[in-house]
Amino acid sequence: MASNNITFDPDSGIPYGANLSIYTGGDFKAKFNVLNTASSVFNLSGYSGSAQIRKSTSIGSTTIPAATLTVGITSALGGVMEVSMGSTDTRNLAEGRYMYDVLVSSGATYYNIVNGNVYVYQGISSAP
Repeated sequence: MASNNITFDPDSGIPYGANLSIYTGGDFKAKFNVLNTASSVFNLSGYSGSAQIRKSTSIGSTTIPAATLTVGITSALGGVMEVSMGSTDTRNLAEGRYMYDVLVSSGATYYNIVNGNVYVYQGISSAP
């Protein structure tokens, strides 16, 4: 599982950038250790999250996400969250480059905490 340390500054409005890889037909998980601007653990108590990936962010493209990622805050006091997708869902992704973002919310306020590229790989070999 990929693990990334990211800095979250709710006042800046700028998400942290991190690129990810997904292999079709496999379970996908990426762990984010969320830090504040002083490099201390960011307390995620009271936050919830959502995430999606899609091929394009352009206005003329479809607004339906290519896939939804599950966001779990696995340790609110420890500042740890995880995005994941099961093998059934990754199997339906076409190979290629996508974009993703993870939004967290506290009450009615939403923040784009992290975004970047996702490269989806398909296997070229199979077990005999």
